[in-house]
Amino acid sequence: MGWRDEDGHLGEVVVSAERIAERVAELGKTITQDYQGLSPLLIGVLKGAFVFMTDLAREINLPVSVDFMAVSSYGDATKTSGVVRIIKDLDIDLVDRDVILVEDIIESGLTLRYLLHNLRSRNPRTLKVCTLLLKEGEQRELVTPDYVGFSIPREFVVGYGLDVAEKYRNLSYIARYRETL
Repeated sequence: MGWRDEDGHLGEVVVSAERIAERVAELGKTITQDYQGLSPLLIGVLKGAFVFMTDLAREINLPVSVDFMAVSSYGDATKTSGVVRIIKDLDIDLVDRDVILVEDIIESGLTLRYLLHNLRSRNPRTLKVCTLLLKEGEQRELVTPDYVGFSIPREFVVGYGLDVAEKYRNLSYIARYRETL
């Protein structure tokens, strides 16, 4: 797979690069159909969603705009602190825009709930959520994404934008992360 796992933390592949590409193409086609005649604004949640959003934007056959928000609830840990902070806010005004919030992974739903509340207060015409991964059985908040790439088990994963302390984002696939050996 081209990645040298020098520290031995990478576990089994959860979603292959080929399956990711197939699913991202399917999501792009669905979003293209759902937004015919519109120019959606994709908002990527940094840093994890940047790879997924880039590939997704290329699969949407419509004029799209992009912007990014950076939020933190993890720091360098593998467990959320539960406190969400906006580190980088949007540059584009959302009033009367068709917005798709693009997430890398939804776990507890706390960050997503916070972001949806924040974005709705900016008066977009529509607001939907597209996530690459939905972690099964983790949601503490009832938040249902409109578009889901994959449901995955309750394990910590890395790759395709997801990291641990800024490592593993550049993997082309998603793998389990083994915290201790």
